[in-house]
Amino acid sequence: MIRIQHLTHIYPGSRKTTPRTAISDLTLSVAEGEFCILSGPNGSGKSTLFRILCGMTLPSAGKIQVAGHDLLKEPARARTQMAVVFQSPAVDKHLTVAENLRLHADLYGLKGRDLAQRLDEALAWTDLKDRLPDKVDTLSGGLARQVELAKCLLTRPKILLLDEPTTGLDPSSRRNFVTALHNLQRGRKMTVLMTSHIFSEADDADRVAIMKGGRLLALDSPQMLKAGLGREMVVVQSRNPESLEARIRADLQLRTRRHGDEIRLEETDNGTSLPVLEDLLTRYRAEIDSIAIKQPALEDVFIHLTGKSAQEVESEQLETAAS
Repeated sequence: MIRIQHLTHIYPGSRKTTPRTAISDLTLSVAEGEFCILSGPNGSGKSTLFRILCGMTLPSAGKIQVAGHDLLKEPARARTQMAVVFQSPAVDKHLTVAENLRLHADLYGLKGRDLAQRLDEALAWTDLKDRLPDKVDTLSGGLARQVELAKCLLTRPKILLLDEPTTGLDPSSRRNFVTALHNLQRGRKMTVLMTSHIFSEADDADRVAIMKGGRLLALDSPQMLKAGLGREMVVVQSRNPESLEARIRADLQLRTRRHGDEIRLEETDNGTSLPVLEDLLTRYRAEIDSIAIKQPALEDVFIHLTGKSAQEVESEQLETAAS
């Protein structure tokens, strides 16, 4: 449903800045009915790619097909197949829930019996049925997000694009929103491409794409991405991680990766982690604050590929938004 081929986008420079490549020769496909999560640190190219897919930015080079339509040559046809939930709220908080939905319907020429049926469909999964007369600014963050998604569903899209849709939601609202989204996607057989750095949201996705520096670093199912780090990993925390990591490499000939005060031995085979842990404690107990054996999670994959944690990415995004 989404086919991206050799996509490149370069932001032109000025007298004070040099040109910047936001996306570099990106090739990516999302199959019909697939739920794909797109992740990456700030500057990875996610936002630029999202703007291009929405038709808000023209790429410097490459091809994009959306539901069989060339997005660059016939954008109107391609956009009829899509709906978009932006990171920033796209509802009028001074209007009621019902007014927001009807305004969106008017823009698409929906009315009469067809509109009534579509409203019932769009609201069936929500907690909004008793809140239709309420202004959006009186709703919780989770309910306001439900309004945005219900609004998009009025057009019965084949493809749904979501840019960090759970940003700012509390954990319970986030979990409820993502659960509802998965149920809708499966029930309607929609193709979903969603940007996120919250890896609990990606565990149930069909595939996860990880970008950095405008390039695609990995694209696979969550299970296969985690399997790429091995069945088990040893994680050591130390107050002097740089010195300890150097000694572990020299003394034990083990491959490590350091992140903050953590030293990760990510390629330990199943069954060999315990002897490694015991050896580390025997040699370096005084330098180790904590040590653990764990199964790799998606965030471990993200750290391995990008060098950043989800918390660091979220902190960067908040700083960017504040500035």
